This record gives sequence, structure tokens and C-alpha cells, in this order.
Amino acid sequence: MTQLPQEVLSVPTVDSHLESTKELLGNKLAALDGDIGHLSDFYFDDAIWVIRYAVADTGDWLTGRLVLLSPHAFGKLDQREKTLYINLRKMQIQDSPSIESHKPVSRQYEVEYYRYYDWPAYWAGDAMWGMGGYPVLVPPLQDELETRRLYYHRDDKHLQSAREVAGYPIEATDGKIGHVTGFLVDDRSWAIRELVVEAGHWYSGKEIRIPASKVERISYKESKVIVSLTKADIQNTAEHAVASTGEVSQSARTLHG
Repeated sequence: MTQLPQEVLSVPTVDSHLESTKELLGNKLAALDGDIGHLSDFYFDDAIWVIRYAVADTGDWLTGRLVLLSPHAFGKLDQREKTLYINLRKMQIQDSPSIESHKPVSRQYEVEYYRYYDWPAYWAGDAMWGMGGYPVLVPPLQDELETRRLYYHRDDKHLQSAREVAGYPIEATDGKIGHVTGFLVDDRSWAIRELVVEAGHWYSGKEIRIPASKVERISYKESKVIVSLTKADIQNTAEHAVASTGEVSQSARTLHG
């Protein structure tokens, strides 16, 4: 599995925040002209470690469809109302390319999806989001072009369900240490910075954070996450990096999309 440099994964940008996928799941989704359901899952790229889509549960509105929302469409996140605003109209979402709920997301579908919304394709360049490091519609600044990391966007898909991986045990080099409960993501780039792990009795039941750069691979066949750390490594760093839970800002803020 492709791994990112630790500094890229563990240090958010100055004007970004880390959001917990666990806390976001279940949030209401509000289009420009009305509610469309709630956030039921995230699909992430496990080679580049970035959220590519939010999955919307639309209830009785668009039954049988897998409704995907790219971070390009994300607007304000209201923590008090637990609502993520989507900068699309309901008709736009309804008329978007359809994919059955049980089908995998193919590159062919993504081409149709991105063409429909007229968004820049993330696989068309060598940055995390194609031509830049963020899911925006304007060209990146020259200094970003000069300092960005190059990515190889493979045609074979690496999109995985965050909800499915939650619960996977963490396997250190000398044994298992707990299980994944969620991810911490940069709310501007939607890069996954850290995995949040419930260590159980091994570390007094507290949640700890493991940088995504320390993940060697995710074994979907064995349903586990393999990291390049020992239990002692994690215990030593956990003394200074215990993840807080339920501590979110009560004010609304913008998710730049």
C-alpha cells in the first residue's frame, strides 16, 4: 500500500480543523433547497488516505441508489444542529448519474459523476485532488504547485467504507492492541490524518490516535489494520496523544469545498 510521509499526514494546515468521522456519521444533510437525509458512511482511498465521498441515506426519497457526495459540494458544518450543508440542489442530486446501492464505485462511474457536476477530476493530475491539494473549483496557487506532493492515482480502485473498517482490530508488530473506532480528517483537504483506536483493557479503555502514515496495510480478507509500530511504541506516544471524545465546538464553521 502506498504510504504518505508522516509530516503530510499528521500535521494539518494552519486554517484547518480535524473532524471525527465517528462524530459526523448520522449528521443531517441539507441541500440548498431542503433536507436530503443523513450521513451514513464515508468512502476513503486507502492508498492515498483521503475521503473521496460521503454516502447519504436519503430514506424514501432515492431508494435503491447509492447517493455519493464529493467534498467539492460540502458547505457549512453546524455542530449545534448536527447538520452538514451541501452546496447542491435536490434536483441536481436526483438527476446525477445513478449507481445501485450494492454496486462498487468504478472509475467509469466517477468519470460520469465528475463530468455531470463539472468538477475537476482528482485523477487528472498528480496532486491529492488532481491539480491541487484541496477539493476546490479554482486553480491552485503557484506556491502550492511548487510544494505539493505528487500522487499516483491508480485506475484500480482503493475506495473503502469507513463504517466497515471501524471495528477492525489493530495489529502491531507484536500483537493486537484494540480496534478502530473512526478517523480524524482535515476539513479542508479531507486527508485522513489519524486513526482513532479504542485500546480496551490494554490502555484503560481510552482512545488513542495512530498516524495514517504508520499503517502498513488494511487486510480486508482478515478484517484487520496492520501498523508498523510495537505495543510499546503506541503506549509511549499514547501518554501524550489520548484522543478526546465528544469535545466539539458548539459554533458553526465552514468546511471549505
